[in-house]
Amino acid sequence: MINRVVLVGRITKDVDHRVTTSGASVVSFTLAVNRNFTSASGEREADFINCVTWRASADFMKNYVKKGNLLAVDGRMQTRNYQDNDGRTVYITEVVADSVQLLESRSSNQGDNSGQYRNKYEENQSNDAQDELYESTKNLIADDDLPF
Repeated sequence: MINRVVLVGRITKDVDHRVTTSGASVVSFTLAVNRNFTSASGEREADFINCVTWRASADFMKNYVKKGNLLAVDGRMQTRNYQDNDGRTVYITEVVADSVQLLESRSSNQGDNSGQYRNKYEENQSNDAQDELYESTKNLIADDDLPF
């Protein structure tokens, strides 16, 4: 059986970092991913996909990922449930990310409004390959397309 998910999208807000009682880092985040088609009104729609990552990937995200960053996420789909305070069963479906990668370099953001999302990790990356990837993916979701 295969359970594999690969996503490219923009993170919708700064990450929610927690540490479990056993000391493991965990980060929850939502990724906005454009659909491959436009609506009847001609507007591009997006899906907002809940994701979670653990340990080293969570620490990486806590330190380097900010709202609006373009990310590649590789992981698996997982469902879980719990009882809320009213006794109702709540079902959750999310992507458990095994790997998270930043897809934008600092230099590719110059001249646009995403400079506030730059970080030290991006400064240390090779700019050539990332600039080319950025140019091919920058139309996925712009910062001003996020509904918040």
